[in-house]
Amino acid sequence: MIMKSVILLALAASCYLPAAGQDSNTGWQTPPEEIMKVLHAPQLPWIWTSPTGEYLFLAEPPDYPPLAEMGAPMHKLAGMRVNPANNGYHGDHGGTSPYVIRIEDGARTALDLPAGAEVLEVSWNVDGQRFALAVGYPDRIELWTGSVDGKIRKIENILLNPLLGRPVTWLPDQERLLVYRVPERGPAPTAPVIPAGPEIREGAGATARSTYEARNLLETAYDDDLFSYYTSSELVIVEPGTGKMKVLGGPAPYFTAEFSPDGKYVLIERLVGPWSHEVARRRFASEAEVWNEQGEKVANIYSYPLADAVPVHGEIEGPRSISWRPTAPHTLYWVEALDGGDPMAEVPHRDRLMRLDAPFMGKSEEVFRAEHRILPWMNAWAEEGGVLMLTENERMRRWSYTWLLDVDKGTSRLWFDMDESDRYNDPGSPLSKQLPNGHWVMRQLKNEVYFRGSGATDQGDRPFLDLRNLESDKSTRLFRCDPDRYESFVAFAGDGDKFILRSESPVDVPNYYLTTPGKKIKAAEGEATRQLKRVPITHFEDPTPELRQIEKQIVRYEREDGVPLSFQLLLPPGYQEGTALPTVIYAYPLEYASASTAGQVSGSSRRFMRLNGASHLYFLLQGYAVLDQTAMPMVGDPETTYNTFVPQLVADAEAAVAKAVEMGVTDPERIGVIGHSHGGLMVANLLAHTDLFKAGIARSGSYNKTTQPFGFQSERRSLFEAREVYIQVSPTFFANQVNEPVLIIHGNDDSNPGTLTFQSEVFYEAVRGSGGTARLVLLPFEDHGYRSMESIEHVLWEQLRWFDTYVKEQEP
Repeated sequence: MIMKSVILLALAASCYLPAAGQDSNTGWQTPPEEIMKVLHAPQLPWIWTSPTGEYLFLAEPPDYPPLAEMGAPMHKLAGMRVNPANNGYHGDHGGTSPYVIRIEDGARTALDLPAGAEVLEVSWNVDGQRFALAVGYPDRIELWTGSVDGKIRKIENILLNPLLGRPVTWLPDQERLLVYRVPERGPAPTAPVIPAGPEIREGAGATARSTYEARNLLETAYDDDLFSYYTSSELVIVEPGTGKMKVLGGPAPYFTAEFSPDGKYVLIERLVGPWSHEVARRRFASEAEVWNEQGEKVANIYSYPLADAVPVHGEIEGPRSISWRPTAPHTLYWVEALDGGDPMAEVPHRDRLMRLDAPFMGKSEEVFRAEHRILPWMNAWAEEGGVLMLTENERMRRWSYTWLLDVDKGTSRLWFDMDESDRYNDPGSPLSKQLPNGHWVMRQLKNEVYFRGSGATDQGDRPFLDLRNLESDKSTRLFRCDPDRYESFVAFAGDGDKFILRSESPVDVPNYYLTTPGKKIKAAEGEATRQLKRVPITHFEDPTPELRQIEKQIVRYEREDGVPLSFQLLLPPGYQEGTALPTVIYAYPLEYASASTAGQVSGSSRRFMRLNGASHLYFLLQGYAVLDQTAMPMVGDPETTYNTFVPQLVADAEAAVAKAVEMGVTDPERIGVIGHSHGGLMVANLLAHTDLFKAGIARSGSYNKTTQPFGFQSERRSLFEAREVYIQVSPTFFANQVNEPVLIIHGNDDSNPGTLTFQSEVFYEAVRGSGGTARLVLLPFEDHGYRSMESIEHVLWEQLRWFDTYVKEQEP
């Protein structure tokens, strides 16, 4: 396998005939020293905030893994890549050298984990004084517990299994832990020398399913055995203080195990075989039960067959998104589809909210009917009473509606609604807090809920913290980021009004501050109404001061048809005003229902710049200008947006180029375009249908949409319903028109169903065979994104060399 992948890289590289004087070396390459220095500079720590906001848990992020690790044995199992050595995710790494910081005075306490240990997960106790850790090693994942005073200990006889559910959580008493333990078992199944038979698939009268189901699927009986072996866990209750353990449930592929708020019942969800070779694990047969605290079954909630015929953009029938109401002792709530799970069915209501109380033997009760699809991740309970915030989504309009339900009184009212793409008017999302039982609710001040959001404006993001009244639409702004910085609310510090603030600027490293609101001040609409006093908590230093010389600004302009657009303009260190530079445009096309939201500015020019991975921003260190986050909107009806994909893409690119040239920062004869995934499709189409660019770099793209016959992105029509649309958006069909050099990069083990590696291989052959200039680089062991040190360094070298040759060195 290793030899085959390396040969693929070498053969692909050798197909490129270098220009005179160019290095034709096909081995692993590294970019210039100044880029290597930034690439391998230390990153800022990962941070987990305690529920009380009194402590920060920090760990140093991992380095880029070596290619040898990416090429180590792994199993592709029903949508997962499993590391057989430690029963975790392949390539998954945690933080090292952990420590705790006390917010009040910044005091730092180191945590003494063994060498080589990595913190994969931190589970804080509600009191904010204790925590449980999933600690990873190359050959195992252990359970550790600790406290903010620095005491830490390993729990013996526990190896964690993180594959299907959260491996460690606190029980409602906040004294015991529920863990997913690797059960006692024999050696892993061994691969047969000769397959037991051919791979067979069969269908008869089935309905279309999304192409995105096909990702790292099971293929053989051997795969089935591996899936059963690695996903099975025991549910074990652990007393951290004494090390005592009690097995709650025997080995099974559990993906949910959650105690009721009163601790008397447990919601259990698990997968049920036989395993499918057609869909990923989320569509496998499954069942849900309620157990008592002794692990004895009390009731069945559902039993689902294999969900292999769910419509495109549809849902399963029956209960989904099951959870406990946090403010009741033991009441379950869930959502059910009323349209058969089919988003195209014409029905008055698509979903309904249901509930069932202990002893869970009666008939479930309908609480609310939703005209549109309920979004489970946008729901939250109030701290007291039966108030539930529930959000539904109208797919055709791309519109969301947020309701306040009082499930005890049986009342409901629309709280607010909005275009889901409208960043300027987004009210944000509610803050959460943990109740003493460990369950989460919205954080409130009397009858008001705290909301935080990105605060998008036409000048860039300005994050905010609001109080929104539950009885009206009125909100009070408590904090808003200063226009000359980028600051965001992190968490409240204790029960008062002090809070933790993360603050940065183009020249200031992101650091954390304890913030105290001061006296009230007069403020314009939308601005904060209190002065803030700030005391630093952390003192992180700048690991890459050379990047502070890069200039950044947000630029707004319009498309020919009046659609507002924007990009972030970045200029290299030492830029002299009035100089037209070679320029790199980076973008990713997105779909919008209206022109007004399509052109809204995204991001902020006031952020501290950090570079990592195979970023296009490294071109700045070689004298290029970069247009980043360049708006490439596709505006229209969700059902027909892709009818005009290419014309809109061309219009977007023409407007961006015209604006950059007009500003005098871009040489129109020296522009390159780069994109990843759907952005790779964009690059190929722009090279095929315009002459705006001297060269392009298309990474991990999809270039022939007819290989995804049942939909892609937001397109839900099938190939057979919209054949011409599928062809027109597919640059492979227009490869003979690609008359600019194109560098095509792809992970040789891309598991994203829409961008399988053969897409790049076929596109390369189509361009090359039509007389075009193309170079194909296949990266061994890499998935849709590139992770290994060797791959990232090599991709940066390839990108710089390509544009230096075909863009930068062209005569101005």
